[in-house]
Amino acid sequence: MAAHVLSFEKPIVDIVSRVRELRAAADSDPKLLPELRRLQDKANKLARALYKELTPWQKVQLSRHPNRPYTLDYMKALFTDFVELAGDRKFANDAAIVGGMARFRGRSVVVVGHQKGRGAKENVKRNFGMPHPEGYRKAERLYDLASRFKLPIFTFIDTPGAYPGLGAEERGQSEAIGSCLAVMSRVRVPIIATIIGEGGSGGALALGLANRVHVLEYGTYSVISPEGCASILWKDGAKAELAAERLKITAPDLLSLRVVDRVVDEPPGGAHQDPVRAAESVGESLAVALAELDAMSERELVDQRYERFRALGSYAGELT
Repeated sequence: MAAHVLSFEKPIVDIVSRVRELRAAADSDPKLLPELRRLQDKANKLARALYKELTPWQKVQLSRHPNRPYTLDYMKALFTDFVELAGDRKFANDAAIVGGMARFRGRSVVVVGHQKGRGAKENVKRNFGMPHPEGYRKAERLYDLASRFKLPIFTFIDTPGAYPGLGAEERGQSEAIGSCLAVMSRVRVPIIATIIGEGGSGGALALGLANRVHVLEYGTYSVISPEGCASILWKDGAKAELAAERLKITAPDLLSLRVVDRVVDEPPGGAHQDPVRAAESVGESLAVALAELDAMSERELVDQRYERFRALGSYAGELT
């Protein structure tokens, strides 16, 4: 993986790299464990101090970091016996959305997620994680499959938004997203969505109408990108930093606004610094949420999902 270091994360990159090297060495030499623990504590303290002061715009940059784990990385780390299902049975297969059947801790499930590419060639193949209508119709097909066979659904959200190109519009982009939402709203199985990077607009929501919505510590979720918001409000895309602050799109804001149900802690420096530990945190959050939802009946799952999204944006104060 090519090195990519943001300016504000430079102080912690060296020490996190040293922790990784020492951890590998400690596997064969237990005498190094005290030094490893010392370095890990130092990395944790440094990360907490540095990242506590991050601005919303810096968190947006972290959510888009090209070295962050993507959906297929989490699938490999958390699931076994994954069988990818391709195509929408209508037009084509969209590589910007991947999904299929797998096992999560011995249980059969359906997994769907946005997939970005690493490097220019793969990013072109994956369309930079921006799905076409056929990607959403593939997701819809998987939702129907899960409902038919009573399989829980896990979705992973990481997209700038649905692809806005002419061909996508001609093939019914908005209808495909709307149809996804309709199907998700009525399936009688648990749905757990995890925002692993950036969640942009309806292109993210098409995988996000879930009973439980989690977000990684440095993930973002928004109706529009900060750049797009700045271009509309102030006719100046350079004001994206101000827009990021006003949009309230970072994990703490999303939790306080009840847009998400849980913030999943990331390793020191972000998920890209230690993908293994990041996957472990995501796996635990999925297991806990699934256990909670297993206690609900099919009717309760549908009703809870409906009430959850109806409550978003409600305001109990007085209008002035």
